[in-house]
Amino acid sequence: MEGREQWGTRAGFILAAVGSAVGLGNIWRFPYVAYDNGGGAFFIPYLFALLTAGIPLLIMEFTMGHKYRGSAPLSYARMNKKSEWIGWWQVAIAFVISTYYAVIIAWAMAYTYFAVGQKWGTETKAFLFGDYLNLADAPGQIGSLVPSVFIPLVLVWVVTLGVLFKGVKKGIEVANRIFIPTLVVMFLIIVVRALTLEGAALGLETFFKPNWSEIMSPGVWVAAYGQIFFSLSIAFAIMITYSSYLPKKADINNNAFIAGFSNSSVELLAGFGIFAALGFMATQSGVGVEEVAAGGIGLAFVVFPQILNTFPGFNGLFGVLFFGSLVFAGLSSLISIVETFVAGVQEKFKVSRRKAVVIGGGLSALISILFATQGGLYFLDVADYFINTFGIALAGLVSVITISWFVKKLKPFQEHANATSDLRTGLWWRVCLGVVTPIVLGYMFVMNLIQNIKVNYGDGDFSTSFILYSGWAVAIAALVLGFVFASLKWGEKDLEVPAAYSEDKGVKAK
Repeated sequence: MEGREQWGTRAGFILAAVGSAVGLGNIWRFPYVAYDNGGGAFFIPYLFALLTAGIPLLIMEFTMGHKYRGSAPLSYARMNKKSEWIGWWQVAIAFVISTYYAVIIAWAMAYTYFAVGQKWGTETKAFLFGDYLNLADAPGQIGSLVPSVFIPLVLVWVVTLGVLFKGVKKGIEVANRIFIPTLVVMFLIIVVRALTLEGAALGLETFFKPNWSEIMSPGVWVAAYGQIFFSLSIAFAIMITYSSYLPKKADINNNAFIAGFSNSSVELLAGFGIFAALGFMATQSGVGVEEVAAGGIGLAFVVFPQILNTFPGFNGLFGVLFFGSLVFAGLSSLISIVETFVAGVQEKFKVSRRKAVVIGGGLSALISILFATQGGLYFLDVADYFINTFGIALAGLVSVITISWFVKKLKPFQEHANATSDLRTGLWWRVCLGVVTPIVLGYMFVMNLIQNIKVNYGDGDFSTSFILYSGWAVAIAALVLGFVFASLKWGEKDLEVPAAYSEDKGVKAK
């Protein structure tokens, strides 16, 4: 790997890592999760989860990529041949996510256009599911292609694959230098305006008011760990891949802290903006904030258009800023997701980056068309839930147990990271990864498994057969593909760790 690409600057890597972590979930998931789990009291378990799981896992994955200089599959194979399947499993998870994530960005792109003149009308829910998505009558029906989703979807893939064609330094780094500052500026304008609206104080009071009775609930702590885990792009090959492009003297530990706290800062900023706006909406409607609070797709594409309809001025401008910020957040994340399997294909099958982008990215783009049909939302909903719950979370559990308990690499990883970093980690890092994180992720997995065995996902909205083939089958297929690709042999010298990175001596960041 003598000619392996590298980031042009440290800032380029950090922006790319932050761009990957800061996605759609930061804006529409975190505020509601915090509100629904104790409000201001939620920030205690959230900060604890960040320091005991989020940042330690980031350090682990940054170290792994930096030490072994490869995509997730190659890094795992270089660490231990028997663990390569975990890398391919994570890559397969990323591939599945890329197919539907692109479609949500396409929705945001379409709504950026609809924001001019509030083309969604007054019945925003009916517009989303009827006029825009033209939703099929029942789950399992594919229906016809929806042009208003398909056209922006094509544009999303043109931008994403175009950036990846350019490579790491000239493509991904340049794109994130544009996307992330633009995203932050756009969202800051929205937050400042939201804070000046009538009722904003009511919304913020609702968001931050601590419900201390919730602090001892196991569910709240699980929610905090889940939010940290899913929002930091951990355990689906991204951070290992990105860190493999770091130069020899990169400060791994500091980079992890910067990326982790930057991601949380954006989530907190989103909380300010979203709940200030919800307070305004509640005041205008004469109801409590709890009656208008929502999360997920409903918040972004139903509630927020309602809020924009009642804005006292410049409705279209703020609509463009909000949905435009979703587009930039989504694109920076999608680029990182697709890069994981582009890098894996490129290394395993000895093809050029362009061919890897065409093969990996092109296949993902073709499959994503399924989610641009009338029945696409149903498939998206179930696939997203199962690949996150029984894909990312389980892969994270398996990877951390494998590294800490079986191949016992925590001490060597710590020595490698400390040798390149000004900030050194101690025993707490190994305890977090060897004990705390496995217990929490294991508990999350068992509880989710029991819940899904007792009651079908969706509480009866989906048939058992639909859940089996569009949810469980997708999650299981990702795992199976991990073993299939791991069974293919590497070249004779592929598993040799580059000499400059196999030893940690004398590598000190300045």
